[in-house]
Amino acid sequence: MYKSLFISILVGYGLCAHGQQLPLVYDQEHTGRHFAAPEMPGYDQLPECRELPDPLAWSNGKGRVANFTEWAHRRSEIAAEIQHYGIGRKPAVESHQVKARMDADTLIVDVTVNGQTLTLRSTIHYPKTGKAPYALMIGTSMLSLPKPLFENRPIATMTFHEAQVNDYSQWRPHHDRGEHAFDRLYPELTANGAYSEWAWGVSRLIDGLQILGSEVTKIDTRHIGVSGCSYAGKMALFCGAFDERIALTIAQEPGGGGAAAWRISHQLDSVECLEKTDYHWFLESMRTTFSGDSVYRMPYDHHELCAMICPRALLILGNPDYTWLADRSALVSAKAAREVWQYFGIADRMGYSIVGGHPHCMLPESQYPEVEAFLDKFLLGKPTDTDNIQISVLK
Repeated sequence: MYKSLFISILVGYGLCAHGQQLPLVYDQEHTGRHFAAPEMPGYDQLPECRELPDPLAWSNGKGRVANFTEWAHRRSEIAAEIQHYGIGRKPAVESHQVKARMDADTLIVDVTVNGQTLTLRSTIHYPKTGKAPYALMIGTSMLSLPKPLFENRPIATMTFHEAQVNDYSQWRPHHDRGEHAFDRLYPELTANGAYSEWAWGVSRLIDGLQILGSEVTKIDTRHIGVSGCSYAGKMALFCGAFDERIALTIAQEPGGGGAAAWRISHQLDSVECLEKTDYHWFLESMRTTFSGDSVYRMPYDHHELCAMICPRALLILGNPDYTWLADRSALVSAKAAREVWQYFGIADRMGYSIVGGHPHCMLPESQYPEVEAFLDKFLLGKPTDTDNIQISVLK
């Protein structure tokens, strides 16, 4: 289902691109913020593309990324397309609009835009081992990864309570578009999907941590991870893709609209596909524009959402026992995305593990080693081996 578009030019890159050690994380939310967005053609002007688009090809069709120096620009193009066609705009926030404080172990962040203030609160749970400043793992909605993975590691944890930004839920009463806390600050963005707004919220927590500094928070902002499962696995993926201050993203069983490519899911039965997902999460216009075979006109796909995390670390966890999760599509997408890390000679920073035999969002002990290796290497800086974490029971 996926024909490699660029594997033939991988030779010659080694561990560093052009002798340059590539960064593991950045101190800015979006390093490509200064680049102008590419043109956003209407449906009639979009070419049909049945194979996954090349993540390294410029949006204007004129060539492709030649070296890592150009990646920030190409990455910004992908980000602009995903926002325009898929989830809505994640607005930039200026430093003067954010105030932060600690109340005991609770981080409180006030964001003021257009005379309106939104307040985020998240308690930091500090480890019982190691010394501050600590690495931090943020759980989207909750930290679904098992507690034993953190009990003996000097990693703090906290939860992003997404209802503080956008309280949409599939299981409890909620507000509609235009009525969420986020909408008070940005009334012009009421068409947004929840994932742009939830990614915005996680970024504001990171703003708060940076503003206060490690002396106050006891957190090392160069070693922040994000993780979630199912709909929150999608959330974690969008958060990691759209904030370059996140060093490690672990997307656990994210399903369709997460790691899975819409084009590939369209070819599968009984899976979460573009027509069969929750549209509170996305722009309604995506469904009307790209349903059916129109999906082949979508100028991006979710292997590119995954690739946005490069050169930072990404681990995708799947569970093929649940057909709805579209893991056959996620596997194709993961392999395609990984070629971007491979192109820059840092394939050890991206891995996937898709195995069954366990309930949804209940990580089995058989998958602990993959997660532990990524935690140790990218949050704790240990020299663990992540070179060959490409595990799947699917073919």
